[in-house]
Amino acid sequence: MADANAAVAVVTVSLVLLGLLSGLSLSWALLPVAVVVLIFVLASGLRGRDELAHLNVCVLVLGDIGRSPRMQYHALSLSRHGYSVTLIGFLGTKPHQDILEDDRIDILPISELNGLRVGPNIFRYVSKVMLQSFQLFYMLMKIEDQGYILMQNPPGLPAIAVTWVASRLRGNQLIIDWHNYGYTIMALTHGENHLIVKVAKWYEKLFGCFSDHNLCVTNAMREDLQKNWNIEATTLYDKPPSIFRETPLKLQHELFVRMSSAYSPFRPSSDVTKEHMELTAFTERNTQTGAVTRSAGRPALLISSTSWTEDEDFSILLQALEEYEKFVEEEDKLPSLVCVITGKGPQKEYYKKLIDSKEFNHIKICTPWLEAEDYPVLLGSADLGVCLHKSSSGLDLPMKVVDMFGCCLPVCAIHFQCLHELVKHEENGLIFKDSNELSEQLKLLFSGFPGDQGKLGIFRKNLRESGQKRWDENWDHNVLPLIKEHCD
Repeated sequence: MADANAAVAVVTVSLVLLGLLSGLSLSWALLPVAVVVLIFVLASGLRGRDELAHLNVCVLVLGDIGRSPRMQYHALSLSRHGYSVTLIGFLGTKPHQDILEDDRIDILPISELNGLRVGPNIFRYVSKVMLQSFQLFYMLMKIEDQGYILMQNPPGLPAIAVTWVASRLRGNQLIIDWHNYGYTIMALTHGENHLIVKVAKWYEKLFGCFSDHNLCVTNAMREDLQKNWNIEATTLYDKPPSIFRETPLKLQHELFVRMSSAYSPFRPSSDVTKEHMELTAFTERNTQTGAVTRSAGRPALLISSTSWTEDEDFSILLQALEEYEKFVEEEDKLPSLVCVITGKGPQKEYYKKLIDSKEFNHIKICTPWLEAEDYPVLLGSADLGVCLHKSSSGLDLPMKVVDMFGCCLPVCAIHFQCLHELVKHEENGLIFKDSNELSEQLKLLFSGFPGDQGKLGIFRKNLRESGQKRWDENWDHNVLPLIKEHCD
């Protein structure tokens, strides 16, 4: 209980300091003291530990569960090995159907609180953090006894401190899965020298050291955690689950037909009609025999996925497409393109207006949001993937590329510090630094399309023969021993 007392003290002092920094009077700033002490007193009356608690696991993300695939994969892997999982997070987007149908996984939604809507920005932010702290603490204290809590960071403010307090009070093991550094994401908006960014960095470093164990997404992050924060972590690379694979032609056609009802780029040209044929822009099915074939002269399908945030500059792709349009007009051997950009996020409307302002003759762009079950089918149907993710820390890797490689889909990815841990230039894709390089890569890869003798075909062949690990195998090797050590 000594650790718990220290935890309560640290969190309380932190909340008081945040309150004072935001301009609250001392009496209001001390309010968290009374609340935290009250919760602590109530918690002291908790029942003894359940003897089966080691078979219960809490998977926590202070974000949208449906847009947190890695944490969903954790939950599924735990369930596969007989653990009962409580999955806590926001319910903004529908989770994968496998999550919803798993009897061992119980989703416990929390509200996405916004705090006060009046006053200075820092005051509103502090009130949001306080409200989220109390809500999350209450949730963690009311769920049945857990063997350990596996939480995602970022977002880690206030999740890391609150989760650590709850885990000390209840005797759980805490494991943090480091996807990135939260303060570096905040710095994209506020700048590195902003007070809130400095506080976030101090907080993340301080409370990150309190975990019982840590996972991270790259060797570069593992080394950085050890060197700069004295945190030892196990690297768990993102690997594609088995749902990411090349899509059979019949399933491609079925998806294209569904998407053509909502998105015109998937529809066949208006001047193309064939008797007894169901047509899309890419495929055609004989309605009498059921046979599916690729359409002659079909466009190439280019795909990118995004969260539409500051760390992805889609103007680079749009500029490259403008250059590619010129290449098509100059050369007969290059195909037209259908560019699909999937995802949700804060900058989507901005880029949609930018896309609508473009006038293309040989390129069509659409920005759908796909259900979790349709996304891997589309990836497995595409001809080339594009990744514009630039890590805010330079230490994480884009999961979208992992998924694309699982579908044996070659990728053009923008360069950043540790990308070489995933994308092997001239082996499974190409790395570019600006729109000019990307446009030249598009021209190179689509030369001779749809033949498979060029670089695009070679990259796909290399991916097929790479023998890459899948999520289940990777998780069983790196995480399962850790869980058994902590919980059994």
